Amino acid sequence: MISMEKARKEFPALRNQIYVNTPVYGPLYDSLLDWRQEHDLDFLLKASEMREKSLKTISDTRTTVGNFFHCKRENVALINNFSTGLNMLLEGLDTKQKVLLLENDYPSVDWPFASRGFPMTYVKMDAHLEQHIRDAVKKEHISILALSVVQWQNGLKIDLDFLKELKKEYPDLFIIADATQFLGTTHFDFEASAFDVLGASAYKWLLAGYGNGLMLFKDEVKDRCALKTIGFNAANARPELKDEVRFARRFEAGHLSCMNFGSLKFSLDFLSGIGMENIERQNKALSEKAKQEFTQLGLLQNMVVTRKEHSTIFNIEANDALFKLLIENDVICAQRGGGIRFGFHFYNTEEEINEFVRILIRAR
Repeated sequence: MISMEKARKEFPALRNQIYVNTPVYGPLYDSLLDWRQEHDLDFLLKASEMREKSLKTISDTRTTVGNFFHCKRENVALINNFSTGLNMLLEGLDTKQKVLLLENDYPSVDWPFASRGFPMTYVKMDAHLEQHIRDAVKKEHISILALSVVQWQNGLKIDLDFLKELKKEYPDLFIIADATQFLGTTHFDFEASAFDVLGASAYKWLLAGYGNGLMLFKDEVKDRCALKTIGFNAANARPELKDEVRFARRFEAGHLSCMNFGSLKFSLDFLSGIGMENIERQNKALSEKAKQEFTQLGLLQNMVVTRKEHSTIFNIEANDALFKLLIENDVICAQRGGGIRFGFHFYNTEEEINEFVRILIRAR
């Protein structure tokens, strides 16, 4: 088991600054860099001899993803990013189905539906989000609900238990989720969840770098989605298997990068080594601490303050001058939605929150 202290020392980006910008990019860490360098050295020296090793790495990654998120291996698709995966999925859906979306959700959740002409309805994102969703599903005869598990601008997190209740009430409701700002922050069991399809890019909280992601499917999805994508890789480079490609592999029409997806496997193993229960516990403590401090300073939206559970992403009301001050004091964060966004992961500490809260107080 990797201790939290030892894990934190893996990240050079944490050594001379307060890094609270994981919602933009999860920092690279020493052991992953070592693995990537060794991989490229093997490629440099062995060239095509790497092919079998590459294929095994991809296969092992699929197994690791399935085990890590409690999804059947055959229902795991390895994708370059969530946006590409969703666009491929929608090519197989009937565009007459009515879709429910959230106002101000991440554009890559919204735009793919709009560009294909799906009839769409939006619900307001506020403290009563779940009730708005329930009302809309009932009144608007919704077929598809698509949303981010955690909102990219303010960190609002959908109630997963609510979605389970909704799915029981409307079993035919097709629920699609972007979990890019969620996976890696807490333990997650896909099979036990309400989601039919869940995808994510892995360069944020999963710490796997650019160019890799995943999509998870329930068994029934293949009966509702007639995918037309196909390629030699999907059939394991065997022409006789062209008509036997399983649903998830249709998202893998072309060759996959061994380094990119090997990085995903390495990072999932790294997180497992720390223990997702330990990561979840640390992230919950950081979230509660940040919410308490920001609430006392009156910097949070009411929809965040009044909800019983929040993610590890916060957006505070602030101007350009405060953002500049934070950056000058080596607090690495981002401007989003008219405010300043912070994102806390297991490698952050409560003392770091205290430190930049002191900066916020001095600036008032």
